[in-house]
Amino acid sequence: MNWIFGNNINTDLITPGRYNITTDSKELAKIVFIEHRPEFAKMVKKGDFIIAGNNFGCGSSRETAVTALKACGIKAIIAKSFARIFYRNCIDQGLFAIVVDTQHIGVKDELTININKQLVFNVTQQNEIKAIIPSLMIKLHETGGIIPYLKKNGLKSLKKLFGI
Repeated sequence: MNWIFGNNINTDLITPGRYNITTDSKELAKIVFIEHRPEFAKMVKKGDFIIAGNNFGCGSSRETAVTALKACGIKAIIAKSFARIFYRNCIDQGLFAIVVDTQHIGVKDELTININKQLVFNVTQQNEIKAIIPSLMIKLHETGGIIPYLKKNGLKSLKKLFGI
């Protein structure tokens, strides 16, 4: 399923400050969009996509917004653009944040992501959408984020990861 959102969805809508009193991902998953889309946390399924307009994740730089979305099982957030800090938090936590033109993606459209070809494929509309998925995002997604990556590969691996 695709969850369609508009422009300027801020982190206060994703994890409202007054509920944001834990770092436990399972607890955060229960309050995601609680004031903006109260049905979201109860209805979202593993593998669902968030489809959004411009500037998704703007506002406060809270990492819990990404933590909550990842804990809900969101496969990827596909948007026209992302707020810079939110995008970086997605990379760090291994959640795909993919920039594409989303105006023709519908709620019931079945989507797949082809990492190797850098494509989002709309199966329903038989439409390929060129995407840019940075190699850093792919590597961190594969290990679950930067902390699991460092635990597995060690601190010295950062030079290789960042290409320095």
